[in-house]
Amino acid sequence: MKKIMMVTLVILFFVTTAGAVRADSVDCPEPKDLEETSLKNEKELRKTLKKIIPKVYARGDDADMYSEWEIITATPFPKTIGDNQNEVYYEMATNFCGKEVAEMSWLVRIHFPKWEGKSASNAEGQVFLAKSKEKDWFVWFRYH
Repeated sequence: MKKIMMVTLVILFFVTTAGAVRADSVDCPEPKDLEETSLKNEKELRKTLKKIIPKVYARGDDADMYSEWEIITATPFPKTIGDNQNEVYYEMATNFCGKEVAEMSWLVRIHFPKWEGKSASNAEGQVFLAKSKEKDWFVWFRYH
């Protein structure tokens, strides 16, 4: 009986924890509306992220948990090809919005230290961004 209860508790834990993983809906931009970018834009993007990340993450009941953050990587998607840790995100971007959008977008991986030891999936966030010809940088997908 103890084994059955333990198995049930473990299953319940994983089922309820899996629901906490956050993936927002995809808002695919039109390629014609995007500006071409390169690694030369990284400094500009990192500066803009200081405004974007709080808007994307610091909302709702867990807002304080996202108040401290650091960039793990900010990379144009084409530069992730061949990178075992990041190429899967390029594949996701391509599947979501097509190769043309993926080729003009960036992967930003973010570490949230307040989640350390509390939630591995919330301790790291990933956003897919592009630069609009008219509106500057924007997030078109948030994964975690």
